[in-house]
Amino acid sequence: MNNKTILAIDIGSTKVCAAIATVNEIGVVHITGTGIVKAQGLKKGTITNIDLASKSIKNALNDAKRVAGTSVNKAVVSISGAYTKSLNSSGIVNVPNKEIGTKEIHRAMQTSLYNANIPSEYDVVQALPYNFKVDDQDFIEDPLGMNATRLEVETHVVTSQKSNLNNLKKAIKASGIEVENIVLSSYASAIATLKEEEKEIGVALIDLGGNTSNLVIHSGNSIRYTDFLGVGSNHITNDLSMALHTPLSVAEKIKVDYGTLNSVSNNDLIEIPLIGDENATHEISLDVVHNVIYARVEETLMILAQSIQKSGLKNEIGAGIVLTGGLTKLDGIRELSVAIFDNKPVRVAKPNDVDGLFESLKDPVFSTVIGLILYSAGSYSPYEIDSNKSMRHMNEKHGGNKTSLDDLMKEKSNEDESNKSEDDDKQPGFMELGANKSKDESSVNKVWNYITQLF
Repeated sequence: MNNKTILAIDIGSTKVCAAIATVNEIGVVHITGTGIVKAQGLKKGTITNIDLASKSIKNALNDAKRVAGTSVNKAVVSISGAYTKSLNSSGIVNVPNKEIGTKEIHRAMQTSLYNANIPSEYDVVQALPYNFKVDDQDFIEDPLGMNATRLEVETHVVTSQKSNLNNLKKAIKASGIEVENIVLSSYASAIATLKEEEKEIGVALIDLGGNTSNLVIHSGNSIRYTDFLGVGSNHITNDLSMALHTPLSVAEKIKVDYGTLNSVSNNDLIEIPLIGDENATHEISLDVVHNVIYARVEETLMILAQSIQKSGLKNEIGAGIVLTGGLTKLDGIRELSVAIFDNKPVRVAKPNDVDGLFESLKDPVFSTVIGLILYSAGSYSPYEIDSNKSMRHMNEKHGGNKTSLDDLMKEKSNEDESNKSEDDDKQPGFMELGANKSKDESSVNKVWNYITQLF
């Protein structure tokens, strides 16, 4: 069998993680190498210093190559929700041959993008159709092959400023790698953690990272809502440092060693150094540590609960809430989440098991990078338009189907010419002049109707 080599790079708020995997012809994924380094030149997963960021990426990449024993020149890369904007749109097209093919689905999705009125300084990262309507029948799972006269699609469109995308590509290129595709980080995390039954009945995924929290709501075929909050586990460290008057490094250790969201039953004291004076120490109560951590996490989860309410989809997430990311390792996170999310089911999720997955990667921190690998292997929405403007669908391997508007217009023009020639042969001689005029008008009307279907 011919194996394809995949390189995934998760550019997070606190770390850069590179992973190399192989996927065989039947889609079985095997991870062969990983590299993890501290993020530099990045803020909330977005490039702030191209040189420093490229060095972080290159170091992670070199570690992954060394373990895998192979070299890759293209990568699928994550982009943080910090600098993306999302909106919903819809498109409708006629089905000229009365049978829906991938071309009609692509036309409908392109029409929804046109109707979205995306600003010129923004570019599409992902366009994810979450509902198809065939004639008057709604909530079609997959319209491919159906008989119909009209196809309608509702699409969730994720965009980012072109400057952010270009800076991301420059940093990757400076590390010696070309960008094969760009994927929203929370979308990748959803691929790595969600179960099929959860997607089917509706679920909200929250990725609680170092400096960011990302929310996606998955209902039916695809993602219907995305949101971002610039708060993560590092904010707990900052709060502890300020409240306890101790250095950040000490505050981080306190969070890891003593952090809990469960009630503290005693007033045990610990001795910690004072900030600004390495020789001075003071004692603080673990009850104070608990209160500081609890206050920050409670506020974060309440804001995310408000976002779910704002989405209008709260009643459509029957499977409840799935939590992933580094903050989920905090003791008591599930119990607090159940209380804040109105007693909806809450599950703390690690990445789905993948062949060759190192024990160190079986951690919520690595959900995004595992999701990127699975995305490259074909585990994406049934249909989507990716960052390369290509349409991907589940019936094709690694790459999707791209049909340009010019191609569609050319094919339609050829059809019109063919129909016109057939009509000419059928016309009697004395009706030729008037018939040609009628046919010209008919042809113009057909083209005009076709353009209105597209746009």
